[in-house]
Amino acid sequence: MKDKNTYFIRPFQPDDQQETRALVLAGMVEHWGILDPNLNPDLNDIATSYAEGLFLVALQKGKIVGTGALLPRAQGTAEIMRMSVAASLRRSGLGSAILRELCDRARKMRFQKLILETTST
Repeated sequence: MKDKNTYFIRPFQPDDQQETRALVLAGMVEHWGILDPNLNPDLNDIATSYAEGLFLVALQKGKIVGTGALLPRAQGTAEIMRMSVAASLRRSGLGSAILRELCDRARKMRFQKLILETTST
């Protein structure tokens, strides 16, 4: 791996639990300034919470540096969730790469519609 844009995206594995949860929650604290741990129960057991969908992690030099998930919502529809990128890699294209991978996999899973909600910031 020669530069900061070199990463590998793959499905979440149970051994990723602690590092993945920490990355997502750190991003939330950075964005919102506070964190209520009771508001994110899906992150306590990612494998179970996203068993019906897909949760991806991006790795760089063996460290999890990005996440993104798909969760079915209705027939043919899934929601993109838990998009998170380590602060040091923002604006590097990693978020776009994760989003492209989610969209590609959604097509293969036969979803016709994807929902992505965001904030103005």
